[in-house]
Amino acid sequence: MKIGPKYKIARRLKAPVFEKTQTQKYVLSEARKGKSEKRGKRGGVSDYGRQLIEKQKARYTYLLTERQFSNYVAAAMKRKGIKNADALFENLERRLDNAVFKLGIAGSRPMARQLVSHGHIFVNGKRVTRPSYQMELKDKIKIRELSAGKGMFVNLDERLKNLTSPSWIKFDVTKKEAEVVGMPMREGSDMLFDLNSVLEFYSR
Repeated sequence: MKIGPKYKIARRLKAPVFEKTQTQKYVLSEARKGKSEKRGKRGGVSDYGRQLIEKQKARYTYLLTERQFSNYVAAAMKRKGIKNADALFENLERRLDNAVFKLGIAGSRPMARQLVSHGHIFVNGKRVTRPSYQMELKDKIKIRELSAGKGMFVNLDERLKNLTSPSWIKFDVTKKEAEVVGMPMREGSDMLFDLNSVLEFYSR
């Protein structure tokens, strides 16, 4: 997926949706720019504009094309017995590339997608090369043994020291093996976007 200038996109959305826009230097820089731009500005954003911004925040966070993201929305709206926003969040979080990123196995989502696509990640003992693979209860994620000693995993132990795995995944840091023990919960999660606004956008 081609994204374009990440700093410009993040600034337009007013949210650090990419890893490179989550540094302290970038935050301080944007804070200074924000103060200068407030002077002389009038009016607000329309409901449509607000919903569009929230949709773009979510889409860029998970690095999805418009078609991919709209498919997730359509699937969430069809699910029964669960709020649409909860269903959408659950399915986005259960992507294999997202799980690999959240566990700290990869330092960024693009890297997580690359690790999966190139066959470095096993699920239940089998190589899975689809970043969109949906994790299910009791699924086990593990780094391919032949890949474990390669460059992209050299500093893994150091990186994992400061990371906390998601509550729905149990991670054995020593074995480098994770198991899905629950489902992602939207409540209490630290999100940069409002999924209810996203659903309103697609319901127009």
